[in-house]
Amino acid sequence: MKTQLHEQVRYIEVDDNVEGQRLDNFLMAQLKGVPKGHIYKIIRRGEVRVNKGRVKNVYRLKLKDKVRIPPVKMDEKKTITPAKWIVNRIEERVLFEDADLLVLNKPSGVAVHGGTANSHGIIETLRFLRPDERFLELVHRLDKATSGCLLIAKNRKMLNGLQTLLRNRTVKKTYTALLCGVIHQKSITVNAPLEKRTLESGEHRVRVHPEGKKSETVYEKLTQYKRATLVSASPKTGRTHQIRVHAKHFGHPIAGDERYSTETQYKSYRQAGLKRLFLHASKLSFIHPLSAKRVRFEAPLDAELETFLNQL
Repeated sequence: MKTQLHEQVRYIEVDDNVEGQRLDNFLMAQLKGVPKGHIYKIIRRGEVRVNKGRVKNVYRLKLKDKVRIPPVKMDEKKTITPAKWIVNRIEERVLFEDADLLVLNKPSGVAVHGGTANSHGIIETLRFLRPDERFLELVHRLDKATSGCLLIAKNRKMLNGLQTLLRNRTVKKTYTALLCGVIHQKSITVNAPLEKRTLESGEHRVRVHPEGKKSETVYEKLTQYKRATLVSASPKTGRTHQIRVHAKHFGHPIAGDERYSTETQYKSYRQAGLKRLFLHASKLSFIHPLSAKRVRFEAPLDAELETFLNQL
């Protein structure tokens, strides 16, 4: 694997896009391709300076701070161009964009962050597509298999504002899901605490457990099919896999859910032509943190999901 010297000594003055960010996270964004361990090493050695002084990795950057970044070796593997199909798909799925915010209709099958298996996720591809943007950060996450509305902040003020709204639960999220089986009720509210476990493989597993975190999801019936029910799902809390686990909990897992439906359920929908999880983040509504106006974004259901519904 080839390495190369990452530029010369640089001096960066902290602006409002990075104010409040931890030093280590700031350096990871500035030194893409440099191993995390090496970044911590140059901080410990005092090669990184803030206002000419040594600081710890947890130091929070202040407006007008001057950060010295030394020349370091970077891993060229990290500079690989994202696959053309990912670039093309993301370009055509931008729902909204202005100076502060980008809203994407995230495709199913693409992770929001790159990992060991895939070097480029949504955010890495967007940064590749918009090299002149100094700041592009995910506001929240969607599962790899889930499609739909995804918010990306274009400055620190917008990111902090939206994350505050999410913490205060004032962002209204609506998902569209196809659940296994017939549901007779028009509306079902699931209040069940969720506990997240991480397996040795690094995979997340979530279950209903009395010691878990308080979680609530409201399901509203939209269309009844012979062996499935189309619903809108509104999570009142934001737990990992919440909609999927709560659906399983009341006996109607999401169609195409390899993780939380039974093997028989999963195979039957697969054989019927559903090749993905039928979960789509269809609507987002909130008070814009900067304009103070209510905004609403809607992502149309993917063609493959519409086609499957027509088959039903």
